[in-house]
Amino acid sequence: MKNLKDLLFGVSIDSVIGNTDRDINAIQFDSRKIQPQDFFVAIKGTQADGHDFLKQVAENGAVAILCETLPKEISEAVTYIQTINTQKALAIIAANYFDHPSQKLKLVGITGTNGKTTTASLLYQLFQNCGMPSGLISTVKICLGDQVIGATHTTPDAITINSLLNQMVHMGITHCFMEVSSHGIDQERTTGLHFTGAVFTNLTHDHLDYHGDFATYRDIKKRLFDQLSKEAFALVNADDKNGLYMIQNCRAKKLTYALKTSADFKGKIIENQLSGLLLRINDSEVWSHLIGSFNASNLLAIYGTAVLLKMDSLEALKGISDLRSVAGRFQYFISENNITAIVDYAHTPDALKNVLETINAIRTKNETLITVFGCGGDRDKTKRPMMAHIATSLSDKVILTNDNPRTETPETIIEEMESGVAPVHFKKTICVLDREQAIKTAVQLAHPGDIILIAGKGHETYQEINGKRFDFNDFETVHHFLNQAAS
Repeated sequence: MKNLKDLLFGVSIDSVIGNTDRDINAIQFDSRKIQPQDFFVAIKGTQADGHDFLKQVAENGAVAILCETLPKEISEAVTYIQTINTQKALAIIAANYFDHPSQKLKLVGITGTNGKTTTASLLYQLFQNCGMPSGLISTVKICLGDQVIGATHTTPDAITINSLLNQMVHMGITHCFMEVSSHGIDQERTTGLHFTGAVFTNLTHDHLDYHGDFATYRDIKKRLFDQLSKEAFALVNADDKNGLYMIQNCRAKKLTYALKTSADFKGKIIENQLSGLLLRINDSEVWSHLIGSFNASNLLAIYGTAVLLKMDSLEALKGISDLRSVAGRFQYFISENNITAIVDYAHTPDALKNVLETINAIRTKNETLITVFGCGGDRDKTKRPMMAHIATSLSDKVILTNDNPRTETPETIIEEMESGVAPVHFKKTICVLDREQAIKTAVQLAHPGDIILIAGKGHETYQEINGKRFDFNDFETVHHFLNQAAS
């Protein structure tokens, strides 16, 4: 049990009706989960507004309600607290409820358009391998030491974040690496967290359906760095023009990493092959199993973060050489008949361009590069023609197909993608609506030595169509068809 008065510490309160000196069992923002003695926080979400259920939660035993607008019917058994922003208040209350676990370990937030998952996941892998008990909160999975939990959001809600961090503290975990999305920042899910450091990877075209314009998207990302304390560190990619913008007026210790310009952690690619990268970082060389310039940049961020967290630089380099790629991030295999299949999460124009440029840099040009990809429904429509233009410009053959159409018509999505295909590339482009059939078609078109890239879904193990999720895995599907073709 927690005292309501203690939970409200730090919350900006407009008015109170009732007694704040009362015991609270749990905090809830889902009206369906209310139990007696619970504290309900009414959130105005995209699907529903918690303010519509205040009478119901009072009847179901809630003893306190935090809201932006007070209800017309006031229950004498409930304490009502009014605030201007319940999302922000929820984050502060969650941190209070779990006794501020983010202050009891080293929490590093990683933000940017591309590279968040790889950087966070490999930092977790590096520190675990070096004997430092670590946690991970990412798009792909949540890890508490060796314990793995499925993830549903890039950045979970504030209660879940603080609950996970609290579990990590009690398990003796010393470091946690957390992906921080623009949605999570905008919805105040990271408010009240104490970050030891923050990392910026890059910023490109994405999520404009939610944020409206690029400047808003950029400024929301910057808020992660604005909230850092002067004891924290801010590590940014100097190769991205937005990197230095992120640390303007930032109180934290400011550092940079880069491949193309001068930086505190300077990298240079010496070799770039399908088997891996030979990279120089400052004055040392390291071999990595990861592939491509985008991963070279990620490795610089990983090395810089490790050093800033007081890991010995030689230990960090040795650990980096043992790191393995994250599921769905340039994940590849070569079939028995010598066809290379690559599965990547690339779902933004910049990410797709990076992956295709990496493939083109390491291929011989004697083979055919076949790209299979689609664009998600109910998301940023402006990137659809851009991605089709990039795919057809940098591939020998392109198959446009479904991604997660969600509630949109797949034919409409593909038509919008097709509008970005230049006339000179029409002959190399075909449309296959069914994603499984599209992958099968790519395998049928491929000959020994060819390369198939399947982009957009990466680690995802489902397709979302008309509100329902169906089992689907790009890597398993292409593996099946290639094995079938080789037999």
